[in-house]
Amino acid sequence: MHEPAQPSTSDQLTRVLYGDNFLQEHGFWRRLLTTEPFRRSGGGTPDERLALSYHRLRILNDTLDSGARLAADPRALAALHEWLGPVDPALTTVAGIHYNLFLGSLLDHDHGTPRDLSDFLELRSIGTFLCTEVAHGNDAAAVETTATYDRERDGFVLHTPHAGAQKFMPNTSPAGGPKTGVVAARLLADGTDHGVFLFLAPLTDDLDALPGVRVRRLPARMGSPVDHCLTSFDRYFVPREALLAGEQGRIGEDGRFTSELANRRRRFLLSIGRVTPGKLSMSACAVGSARVTLAIAVRYAGHRLVSGSRGAQRVPVYAHRTHHGPLAGAMATVFAMSLLHRRALDRWESAPAPDRDEAERLVAVAKGWITWRAREVIVECRERCGAQGLLENNGMTELFTGIEGAITAEGDNLAVHAKAAAEMLFSVTVRDEDEEEGPGELDDPRFLGRLLAAVEDIWFDRARDRISAAPAGDPLGRWNAASGPALRGVEAYGYRQASEAYAQAAAALPGGPARERLTELHRLFALQWVARNSGDLLAAGRLTAEQVSSLPDAVERLIATVARHAPALVKSFALPERLMSDWPIAGPGYADAYDDPEGSWHRHRRAGGRTVDFRRPVCGSKRRPLREKVAALGTRGVLLAYWGTTSVLSRWFEKPQVSVDESVRPKA
Repeated sequence: MHEPAQPSTSDQLTRVLYGDNFLQEHGFWRRLLTTEPFRRSGGGTPDERLALSYHRLRILNDTLDSGARLAADPRALAALHEWLGPVDPALTTVAGIHYNLFLGSLLDHDHGTPRDLSDFLELRSIGTFLCTEVAHGNDAAAVETTATYDRERDGFVLHTPHAGAQKFMPNTSPAGGPKTGVVAARLLADGTDHGVFLFLAPLTDDLDALPGVRVRRLPARMGSPVDHCLTSFDRYFVPREALLAGEQGRIGEDGRFTSELANRRRRFLLSIGRVTPGKLSMSACAVGSARVTLAIAVRYAGHRLVSGSRGAQRVPVYAHRTHHGPLAGAMATVFAMSLLHRRALDRWESAPAPDRDEAERLVAVAKGWITWRAREVIVECRERCGAQGLLENNGMTELFTGIEGAITAEGDNLAVHAKAAAEMLFSVTVRDEDEEEGPGELDDPRFLGRLLAAVEDIWFDRARDRISAAPAGDPLGRWNAASGPALRGVEAYGYRQASEAYAQAAAALPGGPARERLTELHRLFALQWVARNSGDLLAAGRLTAEQVSSLPDAVERLIATVARHAPALVKSFALPERLMSDWPIAGPGYADAYDDPEGSWHRHRRAGGRTVDFRRPVCGSKRRPLREKVAALGTRGVLLAYWGTTSVLSRWFEKPQVSVDESVRPKA
């Protein structure tokens, strides 16, 4: 009998990043993106790239056992975004809209009413989602598109009353095939406004918009091409069954409107419940994009050689603290993003009804916190790759523009955090008694947790003081006075939640290298945030002056430790090598991507005053006399051969070392 092999450090950290069901939840998407149809394409016009994304959507749909099952599974939707987002942001956008916002909305409504979904499951018609308008973005509850109930025809008349009510940015062009939309519109029946509901409406055929529907392409946006459009309705009729009904309301056979909810805003929020899985998907997309970008930057930093302190010595650029320091910090942040994303997903899936609002708030805050951190990581990694990172074929520019879309999608980050700040401002946070203790030790995770909670409390206390001092009778003025520190409190809440997720994950690991690596990352993540708020913590008596003075050295030591293990930590991302090979600078032969088959170094060399073709000697061929070799090489070739030989010999006898930073590669 043989005992089962213990999982490696990388395998254990992979489960930390992706969850215990890594293969079940992520294996399919991980394999899919390495197949030939999903490999990174070599450029093309925006229209060609858009057509490719829709073509891939059909291939993806054909590989699914059920599109409805995907739409009903938030974890599968998040995994789709986590893996496909870095490869094809446009595909990820249209897939997320079709499966989550469109198909998911259909599945979430009318549970007792059968609806034929075969056209959408087989992609004979691609689904899209029309909610925001030119004049209504984050205040979508105020949309002005109307759906007036027509008793005689027993249906609804969709209408756009003015330019500001045009639906803004849905992918409603005929590109990719016929489109059908879920349209948010104000339900008017018998002269009464019942609030905003969703309506199913065919929009285009293969070639053009249907009569009564007007579709106009918007100017190209930055990033991957998606057919974003302006869409309006001119008294466009849809049958009564088009209303996505539920407890929020319905029109009965007698033509009367009934609802179990009296509040129109709650009706709207229930109708657009798919926005919450959408936020989780945006977080997942940001996590995957930051992870891939960091992996590329770390690998490139190990391949890119620069001159060392000695003339003949060349060292990886990663050897310099100025280079690996920011990447080490990014590594701690990427792990924090991954852990917070899974924490929010777990909380939202398992939350009982009384805790549902708090779980949804965590999802919303996590979406803003994660996408903002992803932008910071991607920008840092791009800079560490220099000019190479600016080229489209190396993928970083596309990921940067893609994350800008995630920051705005499913609720603009600032608006989402402002809503959370207003909710948290007057909530009472109960801390354990030991959280009120004074300074502890900076290497104690529990003490670090108390410090992060204290930062959150400090900012919310300031916000409460400011709102109390503001003049009464001016709600907007009071909010303006408190909003700045309240938003800082929401940011601190995100850091605390990520730190708690770190601590929970480390506690679940057995003792050994994996737990040590995760603890180091956690401490670096927490101490960098504590250092940013050290003045406030010192003033509040949470830190001593001596601890504040020691913070820079503690952070530097952790940076050196994390940097030393960064290449191994990248392996825990479980990114397939076939995927990484699609980004040239991720491999040691990145310079080969710029080779020129017609270059003079391939075609000819000058010898004896004439140009001859260069031929490499074939193994086993007869040796030429030395005089012939020298004549063939020429004077310049001899000098280069001499320099290369002496350089190799000098390196052979020289002890390997990195003089700039011994913490990355210790002396032999």
